Amino acid sequence: MSAEKHLGKSGSGITLAVIMERKPIISKWSDHRWEAVGVVPDPDDAAAGPREISQDGVKKWLFPGLELKLYGDEAENYQLNIGAPEPRVFVIWRLEDEIAVPVMVTVSYGEAARMMDANEQVDGVPLPADLFGWIEDFARNHYRPPEEKKRRRYASSNLKTE
Repeated sequence: MSAEKHLGKSGSGITLAVIMERKPIISKWSDHRWEAVGVVPDPDDAAAGPREISQDGVKKWLFPGLELKLYGDEAENYQLNIGAPEPRVFVIWRLEDEIAVPVMVTVSYGEAARMMDANEQVDGVPLPADLFGWIEDFARNHYRPPEEKKRRRYASSNLKTE
């Protein structure tokens, strides 16, 4: 996947497709669970919409057309992600008619955490290597360290001790 090929007009967004997998489980309450398992470049036939891409009896679905956008105020969270041992793309998804449908993708730790706090389903999938440099450049160019606050002087700090 070439980031340059898939970048939007602004250069701060890229369109991806998410692969969701229906995994069989043994449980009293369900016989399966859904999980995001990867992201790939948006296919040329993305207009065709979501489709089943099952292989070897494992039920998988491809959901094209999810835009990964980068925002300047999330640059610190992007740096935290790409500095991690296993950088991730976070997929936010919802269950609709028994199918897990991705609704958003992000590479921000903070945004993913906020979505989890809002009780959304969030799965982390490996960050494709060819997106790493694009995210790293964006984070480096937009990160602004917090300003150091001036220390306040207190009246008691002027007291002399004998």
